[in-house]
Amino acid sequence: MKLFCLFLLLAGSTAAYHLDTSPRREPPTLPSEVLTTEATPTEAKSRFAMLDDVRLLANGLLQLGQSLREFVHKTKAQINDIFQKLNIFDRSFYQLSVVTSEIKEEEEELKKTTNILKANNEEIRNLSMEINTKINTILQERTQLQSKVGSLEERLKGLSESMIPADQLSEITTLKEVIEAQEKTITSLLKAVKEQHDQLDNQKTKIKNLEEKLSFNSFQQTIDKAMDSDDSATDMFEYLQINSTGTETRDLPVDCSELFTRGETKSGVYAVKPNQSEPFYAYCEMSSDQGFTVIQQRVDSTVDFDQTWEMYQKGFGNLEKDFWLGLKKIHTISQLGSYILRIDVEDWKEEKHWAEYSFSLEGPSKDYTLHVSHFAGDLPDVMTNLTGSRFSTKDKNNDSGCSSDCTTRNCTGGWWQSACSETNLNGKYFSLRTKGRSVRRKGIQWRPGTGPSYSLKMSKISL
Repeated sequence: MKLFCLFLLLAGSTAAYHLDTSPRREPPTLPSEVLTTEATPTEAKSRFAMLDDVRLLANGLLQLGQSLREFVHKTKAQINDIFQKLNIFDRSFYQLSVVTSEIKEEEEELKKTTNILKANNEEIRNLSMEINTKINTILQERTQLQSKVGSLEERLKGLSESMIPADQLSEITTLKEVIEAQEKTITSLLKAVKEQHDQLDNQKTKIKNLEEKLSFNSFQQTIDKAMDSDDSATDMFEYLQINSTGTETRDLPVDCSELFTRGETKSGVYAVKPNQSEPFYAYCEMSSDQGFTVIQQRVDSTVDFDQTWEMYQKGFGNLEKDFWLGLKKIHTISQLGSYILRIDVEDWKEEKHWAEYSFSLEGPSKDYTLHVSHFAGDLPDVMTNLTGSRFSTKDKNNDSGCSSDCTTRNCTGGWWQSACSETNLNGKYFSLRTKGRSVRRKGIQWRPGTGPSYSLKMSKISL
């Protein structure tokens, strides 16, 4: 705006200057009457420029000022870009200088190292030449020694021939040949004796294995005969007392997996003897790669699983159908080492599922407290929540999370309970889907996934 005003002032001054500098003429003197009655023929010219010219000039100046301002802004931006590029160049140049100095230092070090290596190379070459010289000297000395030894042997041979008669020399030669033949014979005899000894060891091992197998078979036959003779008088869940028959029980397998390693591939009832335990019956299920000791099985409703604490410790049922092996026996087996607890179930749609857990079980003083951690399977993980739970039955409720009458009102069968009937594979056996609140949470349950009124068709627990 100031610039615009300045140009207006300059334009006005210029116009006034041109008007004032024009030659002036004296108007003619007229009478006073004429001055009052007649107007001047022409008006004097204005001393200022025309308004249109001023506007045109102002617009031009304004456009010029805007162009100058845009030019200044562009110039500033370009100068800033140039300064930034210069700064980048300076930094790059500085970094390049630093790298160059480092390269020079490394080059100096490499030169020093090269000089040292050259010196070492000279020393090694000198040592190599000395060693080659010494080796040549040793070889020459060796050749000289060999020639001397050869000459000494010839002298000794001549002396021996001159001192010993010819007949004695022949006898000595014959004795040497006989001794060498005897040494060969003894060596061959020792080799034959060693081979026979190895064969005897193999036969002894085979005989021992056969004896163990015969002992086990005779023991199993004795048990089978006892079972066949009087099934009603035989309790398959009692510990076996067969020592009076003279049969050895120390050769019995500790569990079904050891029975599998001995070559048994047929599933069935076998006698086992874990460490520090009397022998007892167990159902062994043999697969293609291992043997499982089954501790629970549910296939129908022929066995009532709503048993007392004493029965759950001892075991009950039919080992070839529905049964519970017994807490005492399960605890004894679990003490042998690390076991995997496998659970197999089947629903009424004939869909089969499984789960495996790392497993350990405490003894009767801790009410057989369960410890599991999830391992694998396609079943929902519900057993991990039972870790640290004690076993409970209808006459011994160890479930602190349930009411005092939980095992008689809401639960059936013995199980590790942390909450009333969340999971229980020892519940009552129902067919298909049960109805009514009276049977809720009393069946073979594996929750979540099925409702509280849904009971499974089959369950099996094995180690």
